[in-house]
Amino acid sequence: MTGGAMDPLPAAPAAAAAEPEADEEADPPAADSPAPQVSEPRAPDSSRMQMPPGNPLLLSLTLQELLARDTVQVELIPEKKGLFLKHVEYEVSSQRFKSCVYRRYNDFVVFHEMLLQKFPYRMVPALPPKRMLGADREFIEARRRALKRFINLVARHPPFSEDVVLKLFLSFSGPDVQNKLKESAQCVGDEFMHCKLAARAKDFLPADIQTQFAISRELIRNIYNSFHKLRDRAERMVSRAIDNAADLLIFGKELSALGSDTTPLPSWATLNSSTWGSLKQALKGLSVEFALLADKAAQQGKQEENDVVEKLNLFLDLLQSYKDLCERHEKGVLHKHQRALHKYSLMKRQMMSAAVQSREPQSVEQLESRIVEQENVIQTMELRNYFSLYCLHQETQLVHVYLPLTSHILGAFVSSQIQGHKEMSKVWNDLQPKLQCLFAGPHGAPSPQRSPQDGLSAH
Repeated sequence: MTGGAMDPLPAAPAAAAAEPEADEEADPPAADSPAPQVSEPRAPDSSRMQMPPGNPLLLSLTLQELLARDTVQVELIPEKKGLFLKHVEYEVSSQRFKSCVYRRYNDFVVFHEMLLQKFPYRMVPALPPKRMLGADREFIEARRRALKRFINLVARHPPFSEDVVLKLFLSFSGPDVQNKLKESAQCVGDEFMHCKLAARAKDFLPADIQTQFAISRELIRNIYNSFHKLRDRAERMVSRAIDNAADLLIFGKELSALGSDTTPLPSWATLNSSTWGSLKQALKGLSVEFALLADKAAQQGKQEENDVVEKLNLFLDLLQSYKDLCERHEKGVLHKHQRALHKYSLMKRQMMSAAVQSREPQSVEQLESRIVEQENVIQTMELRNYFSLYCLHQETQLVHVYLPLTSHILGAFVSSQIQGHKEMSKVWNDLQPKLQCLFAGPHGAPSPQRSPQDGLSAH
């Protein structure tokens, strides 16, 4: 784990010990209510972006270090029939914990909920959709792949990888893992309540954090859009390779069927010593090479699906979780902070009105008590807002740590194309000598091969 921002403490910061919620029914902020200032996107000032040495905000991780944290396999196991429906189970094995457990989709759902509850300011990847009635094998396989991407992103995430909820999910083999996961999160609070730097997160943030946030968000949105297009094209290439394999196989079978035809030739068709018999014999033997070509094309498509498309999907899942986190920041803690400020402004107005109207001392004291309480709420929400930005800054760094995955993807794609074309070229070259008998003349002598256009030229 990197940086002290992820180290838990037995006690929460004093400012974060109590956290009353702001009024859910509050109106939108009034015109004169103070609100956090959000700067317009502009080029960041390099002098203001400098971080003090040893700043826990900074992540010192490489892609290799992230990938080495764990590799989790998710495999389908035979369906078990329930009373009404079949239930899909997964075998989940972790290299790090040297564990192998069985999980159902609903176990993943509870695990996902616990992550959001404990780490609301971190990138929690989304789960694939729940199984629909009549889901086919293609849907089930696509969901297995998505669950595998999800659990690997989580297992390699610095704060998640050190949390007990991950260890439970990957290694607990007892009954009712869902209750075990919920019990582990009861009365614990979220990361803000346990991080010893939560109350000082503002001290580690650059002065232009809002500008950096806006620029980073726009950059990652653009990267996401480009990678989405790359993934779509890679999927189309894989689909074409698989279709090409099927076409080659059928092409060879049809040649074999043509060569195996037993319909006798009429006598008038053999007057010029027809070579149909030798042609049929040659055609019959070509199906082996075409089956081999089909196999090579299918292997290339499968390899690119695993090494290219899946890695693109993994990175897209990560980028989508970053986009979701940005929305949670704006609609969650930032919005609550604004509501708390608005409520505080209304209370101050009521206080001034009560002073002017000389209300009873008891009602004034109650109003003063509520104002003090609301000031505590605002202080807590401000701390949460800065801690949310602190986490966003680290999550942005984490996305950039994953960016070199692009070279892995391109390397896998180029290698697959080179190897695939090399292997298929060899089969095509081996096939060519077997075609010589197809061009034999009427008396068995080879005739020159002619282009199809030779017999179609205009006279």
